[in-house]
Amino acid sequence: MPETAFSLDTLFASLFDTISGAMPAPAAFLCCLQASLLLGAGIAAAYMFRSRYTKSFVVTLALLPAIVQMVIMLVNGNLGAGVAVMGAFSLVRFRSVPGSAREIGSLFLAMAVGLATGMGYIGLAVLFTLILTAVGLLYTVTRFGENKRCEKELKVTIPESLDYSGIFDDLFETYTARAELRSVRTTQMGSLYQLHYRIVLKEAAREKELLDAIRCRNGNLDILCGRVPANAVEEL
Repeated sequence: MPETAFSLDTLFASLFDTISGAMPAPAAFLCCLQASLLLGAGIAAAYMFRSRYTKSFVVTLALLPAIVQMVIMLVNGNLGAGVAVMGAFSLVRFRSVPGSAREIGSLFLAMAVGLATGMGYIGLAVLFTLILTAVGLLYTVTRFGENKRCEKELKVTIPESLDYSGIFDDLFETYTARAELRSVRTTQMGSLYQLHYRIVLKEAAREKELLDAIRCRNGNLDILCGRVPANAVEEL
């Protein structure tokens, strides 16, 4: 029991408290930096698993813990430096497109690890990274959180001679559990209408039957049926 208590105390203690005077400051800094880079690489590798990504984002994710660590070390205990850093970061404007939920979660994880290593809590940072990445990977490989409904985005082109109000209602009643007309737009100088639906199929295997029935009614014009975009947050 004493050995276990000692190991737990060491794990959750700051590096700067446990080795104060035993390790020079540059060596302690390099030890924290190495931990930040290794943990950042692990977080980036976990993010790449079954995910669409770009090299620039992955590299940024791998370096972010080390960057946050440096900031925390510089402002630790220095009120003036903290105010200056806050003012500098308030000038930053992010003009890129909004990221996915997984990207945001990975960024917050990398920042939390950087905060921990910046304050010397290397053991806590390692344990936190291992637990969070393991749980994240478990959720990714299982069906946790998956939408069990067969939800589709349907775009149908019809000639202007047809009245689009309720034109496919009988088909939707037969093949879908729910259907909603989201938008209508004109194309080809107003000679065609493009109807944008959000539908939930009763049976995924009958999708072709629905499309064939729509083709017979819209004069074999263009039909597009695909998955709902990931960034479409509106509920059907």
